[in-house]
Amino acid sequence: MKERKPPPREEIRMRKTLSFTALALALAGTTALAEPTGTFRQAHEYGFGAQSSLDPISKGRVFQITEKIMSRLVRPDMDGRPAPDLATAWSANSDATEWTLALREGVMFHDGSSFGAEDVVYSLQRVLDPANDSPARAAIAMIDRVEAVDANTIKLTLSASFADLPLLLMDYRLRMIPEGSGDTIATTGIGTGPFRLVNFDAEGTTRLVANMDYFEGPPGVAEMEIIGIPDAQARLQALLGGQIDMERGISAQQSVMLSSSDRFNIQMIPTGNWRGLVFRTDVAPFDDVRVRQALRLAADRQAMVDLVMGGGAVVACDTPVGPRDQYRAEIDCPQDIERARALLAEAGFPDGIDIDLHVATLEPTWPVMAEVYQQQAAAAGIRVNIVQVPTDGFWSDVWMQKDAVTTRWNERPADQALNEVYVSTARWNESYYRDADFDALLANARQELDFDARRALYIQAQEHLWQTAGTLIPYHVTRLVGTSARVGNLDAVENMSVRWHLVTVD
Repeated sequence: MKERKPPPREEIRMRKTLSFTALALALAGTTALAEPTGTFRQAHEYGFGAQSSLDPISKGRVFQITEKIMSRLVRPDMDGRPAPDLATAWSANSDATEWTLALREGVMFHDGSSFGAEDVVYSLQRVLDPANDSPARAAIAMIDRVEAVDANTIKLTLSASFADLPLLLMDYRLRMIPEGSGDTIATTGIGTGPFRLVNFDAEGTTRLVANMDYFEGPPGVAEMEIIGIPDAQARLQALLGGQIDMERGISAQQSVMLSSSDRFNIQMIPTGNWRGLVFRTDVAPFDDVRVRQALRLAADRQAMVDLVMGGGAVVACDTPVGPRDQYRAEIDCPQDIERARALLAEAGFPDGIDIDLHVATLEPTWPVMAEVYQQQAAAAGIRVNIVQVPTDGFWSDVWMQKDAVTTRWNERPADQALNEVYVSTARWNESYYRDADFDALLANARQELDFDARRALYIQAQEHLWQTAGTLIPYHVTRLVGTSARVGNLDAVENMSVRWHLVTVD
């Protein structure tokens, strides 16, 4: 018999590491396999009214539901970096025009069918199809072709070099659904997520139950209820009264009340989420760049942070790029009332201008933000009339319809935020901003493979917005999340990174 040589030291070390890893996974699996118990309840705003649905790529998607029943290819880790979800690994060719993704094996959809490459091809092609008019299309518009290499591998061919594709695949709308399910997904909600749908009622209560076959292990709770409550104050009252277990839109004033009781807990989460005021650049007087500059120079942003957010925010100089993003531009933007007055006079408004600003209580800080801006802008001759509008149907009847409105966006990677909100052809270009120079800067940034050069282009694009945009973004939010004391294991991260299967209730 041939003598067997002892393994080299490195191999021994690796075997020990693998053994310890296997033991840790086995112990973790013992905990994960515990029977889910209890019901976790939260609200959603019913912001799209009758257009609300479970189709993740539609404008009416209820993300508070889809995030729990459907998975992405790539998800953010606890630091916001790309991490495996249904894709376990990815790589690009030398010029980043082709990307290959390895898919997780053995995953099942809620209807019992197997997840595979054809489902990915179908899901992404459905987003890219112009006929579907999906707002998610802008995020991955650079993808020319999606191909199944084999059952567990896909290849994405891009129209141009793009080194940051995994960042965009984290988009919260890019959920994988079964091949051919596009006509029914809005009501069936079939996915591979940690919870599966029992019934969908956008105006009432949607029920989810634990997916015991979830690829990361059974969830911590047996059921989730997602309840339609449009008004922010009503959602707070529901939390106080024990009808829901979490509200992610707590104001600084409300947090004081909650933190004084041992029945509740408060999480403080720095995010790239932002709130702002939008002025349509395609209508007078906002079609004059001098007026737009005056509107933004009239704002004292630090005072807005203090008065609206109780200090719980980071000043933003009209960039949607979050403070932790690698491409964030550092811009100085002090209030300048005299310059604002001078710009209005140059634009033909020596006596100032009158604005109707449309505000809903859908977001609890909007009315306060509008009132603070009203007082600040008055010094520059900008007379703001605050128009209260219903919360029901705000996104369909007011936003992108009226000339001046409040707005909000969740955190997005720099490229996606800049492209989705400001590029001339973007579906959700809420200020109707059209600027060929800005479009060219982003196009060049997407194709630049050198990180430093790419970063310089993204910074230049943000500086260009500071000079020309129609959106006042005073701050990025430090999110205050209120939960009942019975909630455990809720990740203290921005919403799109939360691992919902870990949540427990006592």
